[in-house]
Amino acid sequence: MMKKNYVLTTLFTLLFSFIALSQEGNIQGVIIDDNGLKVPFSNILIESLNKGTISDEDGNFLIVDVPVGTQTIKVNYLGYATTTKDVVVEPDKTVSVTIIIMPEALELDGVVINGYNSGQAKALNTQKNKQNITNVVSTDQIGKFPDANIGDAVKRIPGITMQVDQGEARNIIVRGLAPQLNSVTLNGSRIPSAEGDNRNVQMDLIPADMIQLIEVNKAVTPDMDADALGGSVNLVTRTSPEGFRISTTLGSGVNFITNKRIVNGSFLMGDRTKNGKFGWMVAASFNDTDFGSDNVEAEWVNEAESPITGDDIDVNPFVEESDIRTYLVQRIRRSFSANLDYTFNANNKLFLKTMYNWRDDRENRFRLRYRSIEPIFEDGTEDIIGYQGEIRRQTKGGIDNNRNQNTRLEDQRMQNYSLGGEHLFGNMEFDWLASFASASEERLNERYIEYELEETAGGDPIPFTTDFANQRFPLIIPANSSDVLLSRYTLNGITEENQFTEEKDYNFFANFKMPLSLVNDREGFVKFGGRLRFKEKDRDNDFFEFEPTNSFFDSMINLPLVDKTDNDYLAGSKYIAGAYVDPEYLGTLDLFNEASFENELLVEEFLPGNYLVKEDVYAGYAMINQQLSDKLSLLAGVRVENTEIETTGNLVVFDDDGDFDEAASGEINEDNSYVNILPGVHFKYNFNPNTVLRFAWTNTLARPNYIDLVPFRNVANEDEEVSFGNPELSATKSMGFDLMAEHYFKSVGIISGGVFHKRIEDFIYTFQFQDAATGFDAFQPQNGDNASVTGAEFSFQRQLDFLPGFAKNFSIFLNYTYLTSSADGIRNEDGDERTDLDLPGTAPNMFNGSLAYGGKKLNLRLSANLSNAYIDEIGGNAFEDRYYDEQFFLDFNASFAISDVVRVYFDLNNITDQPLRYFQGVKARTQQVEFYGRRITFGLKYDLFKRTKQ
Repeated sequence: MMKKNYVLTTLFTLLFSFIALSQEGNIQGVIIDDNGLKVPFSNILIESLNKGTISDEDGNFLIVDVPVGTQTIKVNYLGYATTTKDVVVEPDKTVSVTIIIMPEALELDGVVINGYNSGQAKALNTQKNKQNITNVVSTDQIGKFPDANIGDAVKRIPGITMQVDQGEARNIIVRGLAPQLNSVTLNGSRIPSAEGDNRNVQMDLIPADMIQLIEVNKAVTPDMDADALGGSVNLVTRTSPEGFRISTTLGSGVNFITNKRIVNGSFLMGDRTKNGKFGWMVAASFNDTDFGSDNVEAEWVNEAESPITGDDIDVNPFVEESDIRTYLVQRIRRSFSANLDYTFNANNKLFLKTMYNWRDDRENRFRLRYRSIEPIFEDGTEDIIGYQGEIRRQTKGGIDNNRNQNTRLEDQRMQNYSLGGEHLFGNMEFDWLASFASASEERLNERYIEYELEETAGGDPIPFTTDFANQRFPLIIPANSSDVLLSRYTLNGITEENQFTEEKDYNFFANFKMPLSLVNDREGFVKFGGRLRFKEKDRDNDFFEFEPTNSFFDSMINLPLVDKTDNDYLAGSKYIAGAYVDPEYLGTLDLFNEASFENELLVEEFLPGNYLVKEDVYAGYAMINQQLSDKLSLLAGVRVENTEIETTGNLVVFDDDGDFDEAASGEINEDNSYVNILPGVHFKYNFNPNTVLRFAWTNTLARPNYIDLVPFRNVANEDEEVSFGNPELSATKSMGFDLMAEHYFKSVGIISGGVFHKRIEDFIYTFQFQDAATGFDAFQPQNGDNASVTGAEFSFQRQLDFLPGFAKNFSIFLNYTYLTSSADGIRNEDGDERTDLDLPGTAPNMFNGSLAYGGKKLNLRLSANLSNAYIDEIGGNAFEDRYYDEQFFLDFNASFAISDVVRVYFDLNNITDQPLRYFQGVKARTQQVEFYGRRITFGLKYDLFKRTKQ
């Protein structure tokens, strides 16, 4: 034992003696601009030693093992003048330094150009200096576009398209891969999802002005979460400046669809103490908008029952069910953020980053539904001479209180709290982060009242006059106005439901980084670490149906009504909405008063969707980053992730009559676990300081949606549909290859191009088949075989400084992405494999472009965003496939600087009045089209810096 202690003592003595004799120290610092704002991802070099590093997203950098003595640090940054600073390095100590870089005025043919975008410079430097393939948008760039939420800002990045909700970009698709296949993080910590049945992160929940930097990592490195099959989007919040800063925005506007006002405002303040140790930044944002949408929906079929044989026969497509919907929405978005950091000394720093987002979405919906539509055949033949069916009128609302205000209130909240540290022990860097994040969606006292008209006075179905030849805007109207008098409508049902979904994430990760040279004493490092993530997702809904105890509700005409017919209905004035029960009256009903209403809890309406899922991920990684030559560097490593899942769901069984069989139903639990080994390699070749070639080989995964894993069976008798869970689902896996070339212009711009390919295994799709027990259409998530996505990207940004005169102030922003895909192993409703199918979500062409003018006072920008149609949901056959139609958005914004700190702005959104549109099978056949109208906002911005002097 004494010998063992002696050996250990000797080893430690030799180790510390080596460190003491090494006569080396460390340099720790921060790069800031002339406004005191931190500059991310600067190139920092000690030329005499051929030794350097890249600053992080907060402008901080660390160089270890620097020889003692005076060393000259050189900082290169596109759009900024090259800066040098002498630093005296002492043995076994870490010296701190702050380096201020100044914007560079470009003099071309005697004309000095000062109007370049400093935000663009920061974004392009970040992209240029990162080892992996990344696209970056900075806060200043975000401010140049008329984007209220972070989703609208992200959609301008190459290879990204967004799915909209009520006219705002919500769900992100990266390189054609669906929202649940991509990860979204806040300061590196995963953002949970408030959606009940998927992993989608609601990008429209986060205001754009709360974010400092958007990083889209299209080829993830081993130190990043692997569940980023399409890509990883990291949102970086604002951090404390090096000097005092205060910024405010006050604005208003109007939504033309409702002619109602918009109110918005934001506030930001930050500073650092005189000794530089403590920094803080607080920010808040508020947006209140009253708007709505005009919506038409149709479900098409191409079969009907023969009046002669009773068998299904092929017929010309007709609409089996059609809606005319009017939405009135008030959306209030609030966001609060506080970021603190404290530097104990040059070797130890702590930080706290917090964000709380809260959105109230109040909605009334008025729905006219033509349903159970069937052909009328000429007697004795299979010739269709007309159509007939039923009509229903439904009002959606909520209770009458200060929160709901007679509307359906969707209360969504997302919060994230991260505590982390950065430490240096000798030449080993250690950083860690512990975080808690949650997202929730609560919809309480959501009410519906619906009246129906099933037959004429003679007892026949309601005859319709139809126009199905115009499949883009199909039309159904009652043939005889006397058949559809409001006095003839009878009560179909009054319901109230409560919905609550919450996802909680507990994260901890730690990283260790040490210098390591494997090739001819060239620079390199080894990095290793691990992550623990404990996730819990819970959905708890209920559903009540009410039966009035008196005859007052028997006829619709007895109740207060509102007429929602609109001659300016954006889908066309031919769509006549008509009258509905007043939501204010619906909100006042005391439904749980047993003297007025009998109530029944309908468990079959909610129990299949209730679940509790616990998902624990234990991950570890190791990687090296090695400079192989003056121009070539390599990052290689492997990540291992172990996933353990516990699922609690409800098995819901119905008897032959379609009634809930309580005895056969019950709670059920399923467990699953699996391990993924995920290697990755990244090469970066610098042809010259401004031209970069990159290659990456990556392996990633995407875990199934929670609801898909829950074992349940749910029969919807009214819709004649059955849905199932599938606990046997496997995670989707992908192997990706990327090749990208980039050239950066001195005048702050880029031209880049590249190709990529992803080979995907076990992708998940919804299989549609005929349920043997009920004869209904059945839906179940299943694993397909293989899929592939191949694409190419091109990007160009540049100030047109080669033009004469004032035209030098114009700049162009362009990017284009092409995608092609294939999917194998998908079966139709007969069980036969379908061929020539694209992978859902892959838009063939995506384009962003803007033309901007940036003068000393006036800034103008016209922006376009285009994405092609793509298959969104695979049906039982090609006729039933659902496609998300192409989108073309055109926006304009302008600002004028009244002074150095005050600016006025004007934004015009959705100039093209672009609707959300789905089509069924073929492009001309509308399944849903929803119009939002145009929006104008205007206001005042104030931004004051206490400028730091060099």
